Amino acid sequence: MNRELLFSAVLLLVSVAAASAQRTEVTISLSEQFFDALIDSIYQNSPPPEFQLSNSRRSEPATVTANSFAPRSAVCADSITLLRQNKSVKTAVRFREGKIYAPVAFSGNYSPPLIGCVDFTGYAESNVDLIFDATAQKLLGRIRILSVNLDGTAGVGGSLIARMVQGSIDKKLNPIQIIDLDKLSFPFTLPNNAKLRMRAIGVRHQVVSGALNIIISYEFVRE
Repeated sequence: MNRELLFSAVLLLVSVAAASAQRTEVTISLSEQFFDALIDSIYQNSPPPEFQLSNSRRSEPATVTANSFAPRSAVCADSITLLRQNKSVKTAVRFREGKIYAPVAFSGNYSPPLIGCVDFTGYAESNVDLIFDATAQKLLGRIRILSVNLDGTAGVGGSLIARMVQGSIDKKLNPIQIIDLDKLSFPFTLPNNAKLRMRAIGVRHQVVSGALNIIISYEFVRE
């Protein structure tokens, strides 16, 4: 091996080692308008999400007897449906005071013992916490319910329904995948056909006026 070739080989090894240790950042900016369009698309292309109320037993068709105080409705599903909008609020993602705020509109029904089917509507006030799963290379969101506001219950079972709505949303929606970080990585082929790829090692975010900036830290690793 001549001197020039040896020098080139050493330089290549040093370059690969340096590249492997280097880090870079990728910033993604998501606006409120982006989430509005995304939510609109979800509701236009699929039926509204519906699931059973947490800790409830699905209603069975009622059999009315002389001893029945109030029959359970044959159409009472003990379920909650997430709506794009109701008379109280519109489901959305909003960025306020450094937090990700997500009002969620819903409707549903519930059949308490001896009462019959109670229809309700309302909305949940919630925040979204971002979670970086380094193993799965995903950015996840977890909806954290702050409060549940109901109308249409005529004061019947309001606190119980609120607790079941909160439990159902926590159980059925969390966690939500926001970004598959592997999809944002770019493979690189070195002159010696060795390959480098980008691996996410950290995520932080900034909430600014009307937008969310997600800053992803990547390192280059050799495959």
